[in-house]
Amino acid sequence: MSEQLHPHWRIQYIQSRKVPGAGSPFAALLAANDDQANLILHRGAHCFVILNNSPYNPGHLMVLPNREVGELADLTAAERAEMMDLLVRCQAVLQEVMSPAGFNMGLNLGKAAGAGIPTHLHFHVVPRWDGDHNFMPVIADTRVLPQALADLWVRLQPVFAAQE
Repeated sequence: MSEQLHPHWRIQYIQSRKVPGAGSPFAALLAANDDQANLILHRGAHCFVILNNSPYNPGHLMVLPNREVGELADLTAAERAEMMDLLVRCQAVLQEVMSPAGFNMGLNLGKAAGAGIPTHLHFHVVPRWDGDHNFMPVIADTRVLPQALADLWVRLQPVFAAQE
C-alpha cells in the first residue's frame, strides 16, 4: 500500500495558473495593497520583494520590477539598480533571520528557459543549507517545508522594514 502526501496549500497556485492574455499575477498582487496576505515583504520605488508562494526551499524570495517587463533590456537603469540592491538586501535579511549556508540566485528568461510567467521577469533568491535536499523530491516529487509562508512573512518583513 502506498502512502500519499497531500500538500493542500498548492491547489490555490495550481488553479491560479496563467490564463492566456490575463497579464501578470504579480501586478495584481502589487495592486491589491494587502502586503501580508500577498506575501509582499518590501515595496521600493521601482521594484518589490515577495515570498514565493510555491517555494523550492523555506525563505524562497523573488525580486521583481513593479511594472510588467519580460526582458532585461527593457528595464530602466533605475529598475536594474534597485533590483541588484534588493538582491543584496534579500541575502542579508535571509542570512540574519534564517542563517543559510549558501544561496541560489537567478532568473529564467522566456518560457523555454523555464519562466513560469515570462511577461514579468523576476529574480529568485533561494536560501540553501547543507543537506537541505533529501529523498522526498527524488522519490515523491515533493518538498518538505517546515514553516508556513504567513509565519515566515511575519519573521522577515520587520527585518526588511528595519533596513529602510
